[in-house]
Amino acid sequence: MSRKLVIDPVTRIEGHGKVTVNLDDDGNVVDARLHVVEFRGFEKFVQGHPYWEAPMLMQRICGICFVSHHLCGAKVLDDIVGVGVRSGTGITPAAEKIRRLGHYAQMLQSHATAYFYLVVPEMMFGMDAAPEQRNLLGLVESNPELMRRVIMLRKWGQEVIKTVFGRRMHGINSVPGGVDKNLSRAECDRLLNGEDGLPSFDEVLDYAQDGLRLFYEFHEKNRSQVDRFANVPALNMSLVDADGNVDYYHGALRIVDENKRVVRELDYHDYLDHFSEAVEPWSYMKFPFLKELGREKGSVRVGPLARMNVTNSLPTPLAQEALERFHAYTAGTPNNMTLHTNWARTIEVLHAAELIEELLHDPDLQKEDLIATPAPGAWVGEGVGVVEAPRGTLLHHYRAGAEGEITFANLIVATTHNNQVLNRTVRSVAEDNLVGHGEITEGMMNAIEVGIRAFDPCLSCATHAFGQMPLIVTVQGPAGNVINERIRS
Repeated sequence: MSRKLVIDPVTRIEGHGKVTVNLDDDGNVVDARLHVVEFRGFEKFVQGHPYWEAPMLMQRICGICFVSHHLCGAKVLDDIVGVGVRSGTGITPAAEKIRRLGHYAQMLQSHATAYFYLVVPEMMFGMDAAPEQRNLLGLVESNPELMRRVIMLRKWGQEVIKTVFGRRMHGINSVPGGVDKNLSRAECDRLLNGEDGLPSFDEVLDYAQDGLRLFYEFHEKNRSQVDRFANVPALNMSLVDADGNVDYYHGALRIVDENKRVVRELDYHDYLDHFSEAVEPWSYMKFPFLKELGREKGSVRVGPLARMNVTNSLPTPLAQEALERFHAYTAGTPNNMTLHTNWARTIEVLHAAELIEELLHDPDLQKEDLIATPAPGAWVGEGVGVVEAPRGTLLHHYRAGAEGEITFANLIVATTHNNQVLNRTVRSVAEDNLVGHGEITEGMMNAIEVGIRAFDPCLSCATHAFGQMPLIVTVQGPAGNVINERIRS
């Protein structure tokens, strides 16, 4: 008897989505899909607004990766007014370093949130643990000292964001051609020394290694499960510098295959020449792919796992040491093990902390040469910006009319890039956990969600929704009659 499994909504992710799994009469998986069921209107309702409002408006799409949207929009504005990198001008070194500082701070606190609050419950208690245990409160009860350290790590990262942008959330600093505020020496020393109830950087650096230590311990005890879980293929894409190493703020887009061979490296301004976006009637999220390879072979993975697969090295010592261990595990070839995304994420927490310290010691942050002035006639009226958000490669593209109004906006967010590999992950987990089982258990449902949560998807960035929904799992017969149903409110 054929059955249909529905998980709606997927829990412990940003935004709302559902999963459907269709089983045939023999219990084999026929199809498995991640549906994004809400509509995003940001690309339309910003039209008509002045172009300089875009970084303020677009960051409101998300309460988590708002810094990435703010900076991505700011890079577009640099292009529009004629001081973007492609114009041969570029913003000042001080302005770029200040933007980078805020960007790295978001990387640190966002990754720490995703890892410890959303992923670690299964690592600590298991996928089959009771829902009332595998959550943040369960972690606090089980290991209060670890969670105190996590909270202090996030607090410090948020304080860096506030220092740069004026607020912990949806602050403003970037303007066309640069930034409107530098950092004083006192502000930098406050963050380094741990004043006003903040941890010192030495403490932060220790806290930043907790995630790695926890992953190594968990992996050692559960190696087979971690390595076998949703081992799915995909191309890997990331921004890289001239040496082929990940650059979170700027660079060329590099795409590598399963042998780490460079399939394509391109100037991100030319993305329309290389990428197309497929659509499906069952999801509001598009499916980007490399045109020359087609949708199946040309879909890419982005985010922590992809970045660690693409990069050759990292410029900070502790993160580089961790990366060498990560690369050695697969003998230097790209890693397709979905749960190893959590390993990559912990490396990036450490890397972000080290990068922040370097910048807080940099005297350029006190300079006042903050805005590059466009030359007469430099106006371009169109721009593309790309950054590596915590979840992966984020792209903004705007056009402005003669009066400065936005006439076109397109966003390809990290979760959209990952759409195809996310669906492959859902199917892989479904095939491993549902085939041959008649009864639906909490652990089976949660295993599918664990695979999705490894990507830390931000469906709010790709959609816009309101309201609340329960989790309803329904088994239907071939005629559509309900055989069994479970509801989690």
